[in-house]
Amino acid sequence: MAAGGIELVSQGTGYGIIIGLGALFAILILVSVRIQKRYLLEDSERSEMFMVANRTIGTGLTASAVFSSWMWINESMYSTVFAYSWGIAAPVWFASGLSFQIALMAVLGIVAKLRVPYAHTSMEFVRVRYGRFGHGTFIFLNLINNVFGCSAMVITAAQLVTGITGMHIAAATVLIPAGVVVYTAVGGLKATFLTDFLHTAIALSIMIYLTLAVLTNEHVGGLGGLYDKLRATESLVNVEGNYMGSLLTFKSYKAAIFGVVLKVCNLALVTMDTAFWQKSFASDVRSTVPGYDLASVAIIAVPWGIGTVIGLSARAIEHTPVFVTYPEVMTAAEINSGLVMPYVLKSLVGSSACVAILVMIFMDITSTVSSSLIAVSSIVSFDFYKTYINKNATDRQILRVSHTGVVVYGLVIAGWTLALNYAGANGNWILYFLPVTTSPGIFPVIFTLVWSRQTKLAAIISPLVGLVAGVSVWIGLSYSMFGAVTIATTSEQMPALYGSLTSLFTPALLSVIISLIKPQRFDWREFLRIDLIEDKSEHSSAVASSRESQVAQDEKKITSETSAADISPEAGLDGLRTRRSSDLVHPFDEATLRHVRRWLKIAIGFLVVNCLVTIIVWPLPLYRDYIFGKTFFKSWVAVSVLWQFFAFCAVVVYPLFDGRHAIGKGVRGIWLDLQKRVQGKKE
Repeated sequence: MAAGGIELVSQGTGYGIIIGLGALFAILILVSVRIQKRYLLEDSERSEMFMVANRTIGTGLTASAVFSSWMWINESMYSTVFAYSWGIAAPVWFASGLSFQIALMAVLGIVAKLRVPYAHTSMEFVRVRYGRFGHGTFIFLNLINNVFGCSAMVITAAQLVTGITGMHIAAATVLIPAGVVVYTAVGGLKATFLTDFLHTAIALSIMIYLTLAVLTNEHVGGLGGLYDKLRATESLVNVEGNYMGSLLTFKSYKAAIFGVVLKVCNLALVTMDTAFWQKSFASDVRSTVPGYDLASVAIIAVPWGIGTVIGLSARAIEHTPVFVTYPEVMTAAEINSGLVMPYVLKSLVGSSACVAILVMIFMDITSTVSSSLIAVSSIVSFDFYKTYINKNATDRQILRVSHTGVVVYGLVIAGWTLALNYAGANGNWILYFLPVTTSPGIFPVIFTLVWSRQTKLAAIISPLVGLVAGVSVWIGLSYSMFGAVTIATTSEQMPALYGSLTSLFTPALLSVIISLIKPQRFDWREFLRIDLIEDKSEHSSAVASSRESQVAQDEKKITSETSAADISPEAGLDGLRTRRSSDLVHPFDEATLRHVRRWLKIAIGFLVVNCLVTIIVWPLPLYRDYIFGKTFFKSWVAVSVLWQFFAFCAVVVYPLFDGRHAIGKGVRGIWLDLQKRVQGKKE
């Protein structure tokens, strides 16, 4: 029996899906790793392949992996909760925040290609710039972000699985990440890219099916029927903070506040998570910007489409006999646990749709967890082990530590998530808790890569002060405004908003002030000291020879025209060019550097356009005393559904086309091997 005593699907079905899919993906990754190694010469037993996939990921797979990483369980499930709670504006604010984050990461990713072309984690360039104390500070902030962010996804998924199946919360918490730990430890980052593609294809297919199944159901009645039913319930529904209390107005105060929290403050889940940096490190220099920007457009489909249709459909049928809780409405606990979508689908489609939700939950959560596992294991192996324990570690030693890190971190996540569960946390609380605790490092880490004047003292002090200040404001306002500090009071919007803004902007202001008091300037060439990992036990490795060949080519291309201005910090990105006599030679030739700089301009231009469209041009004109008319509403929802099909083409169909040569090579290799086996048996 699930939440509220409502049976959605059986426990056995829940266990079968979670354990079965985990085992299936582990087997698929084992097979794909063998195929990569045998036919594509991609060996996941090397650190470069395990951590950054040899930096060869194409545009299609990059877009698919980025899309999958941003397709959090909170996004697909809680967009329906917020649409139910605040109306038609909430899914758009959700989509806007996600799109903006990816567009920003495209800019940071291409800057990283220019300044730290061989980085493996974001902590590497922090260490080069700020030394041990700065390195330790940012590792602490990064681990806070990864542990809290990953556990937030797991706790949401576990509570949903428990609510749908009645499975014990401890079992769900442990089993959900278990299969991911296995295939991530075996396959590394390239494996997560491949599974990201499979996750995306399956989850998007299910999402489109569920959206259309609800919209075309006789109890909803299509676009026009949904609108009519929403208007008919206006006497029963009065949304506080909405114009005339309507679900069909974009003038929603609480939805707008949520949009601010998500867009501005949750940037930490991107910039402070080395997993997202690793995806940009792993992509080919020609694929970073187009891959990220394509994903930033496609991601709008997820919260906008499914959130609008299913969230509003819940309101349309909640007071009718078809709804599973009738004659009662959903309780606050059921809503905060994300059960809006399961209840709607059980009411309209049946238990089979709830099974589809379980599959979608698994697809959404495993992508997030696998990226986080790789990120943290890379920090453990690279930023701890190789930096402070065994400076002369070989490739294989680093890889062993990475594998161990994946397993240990998986256990930590399971344990921490269980603690949050038993403390009474839920997905709604997590959404407001995260930005308060993870935002302090955003500006300092961005300044590390783009502002040469940020000093070591500023980088260390500002985020720590920001963390203390943000948490203090959050807790203090929760107590002063609501009289207590509990899960319920700290889940309120205003304390979380002010706490998040304090965490975000205090470090930015402090960093600038401290840096200007005693100014210094960083030489960007120092970042070029970060190099590829080479297995010292294998002097003839392809990685080593490839690196030496590339450096030799670059040295020939650099002419005597290179001046001091070319390497000065004032030269900006051009400062990456080096003199012939320097040991710090950029690994890219001049043609590649010009190409990457051109992509940087495109990325900045796209970010500006993205902000203008998603923050100003699209939502703000609608934030007025206006209730959607029937024709406008039908067009609005139709476009949101069509956007789902666009997303499917962009991150499922296109990656197959983009990777057709590698796929063909693998298929031909398998076919030839099979022919040899058959021929051998005949002989």
